[in-house]
Amino acid sequence: MILRNPLNDNIQDYPPFDGFTKDGIGFLKQLKKNNNRDWFNLHKQDYEINVKLPMQSLILDLKPLLQKFVPDFVVDPKRSIFRIYRDTRFSKNKTPYKTHIAAIFQPTKNWKDSAGLYLHIEPDEVYLGGGMYMPSTDDLKKIRSSIANYPNKFLSIIESKNFKSFFKTIEGDKLKRVPPGFSPNDDMAEWLKMKQFFISYSMKEEECYKKTFPSKTANIFEIMMPLVRFINEAIHTD
Repeated sequence: MILRNPLNDNIQDYPPFDGFTKDGIGFLKQLKKNNNRDWFNLHKQDYEINVKLPMQSLILDLKPLLQKFVPDFVVDPKRSIFRIYRDTRFSKNKTPYKTHIAAIFQPTKNWKDSAGLYLHIEPDEVYLGGGMYMPSTDDLKKIRSSIANYPNKFLSIIESKNFKSFFKTIEGDKLKRVPPGFSPNDDMAEWLKMKQFFISYSMKEEECYKKTFPSKTANIFEIMMPLVRFINEAIHTD
């Protein structure tokens, strides 16, 4: 195992991923009960060693697996991981810390405005997501136009055996009526009402403790990618 000081961000080496730690899940449980700065500052090194570092090792193990089918995605132990600190400026919930650890993987180009892959670990649940949660008005119109113009391509993705086995359908909020610019009689009318386009897959907490977790995660992400590509092609194809 490579020894690393988790508080020194200049060191690039990470230990192999041997499973997410039960101590890390325990820390997140305790953080939920003690979500305040005094407690976190007192236990920050526990977070760095038992939560952040295993997540970074996981991302590093995922990188070669994901590069087989998304070589243009950013999969980086530093850049992909979300900060533990919550943005409370516009929230009624003023607790300062997230009680989960998460990472996102998106295309190197146009990464801020692209569909991507999401990994989330918290006590009692491991969550994988794919797609676009909050598309802009312009991007939403492009996605809907692509669905209307290429219905067979879209349906071949969401009606495939793999897709239905793992995700059943696309999740997200939808309008009550077909939006302006599209016919209410369009065969794809129900999909054109969608305001969000994402899919998810949940696993039991125990899955993240296994050495096989990176390969299982990569397999699920690969099944998500046809929808992710469809969205990105709709948004970024001139």
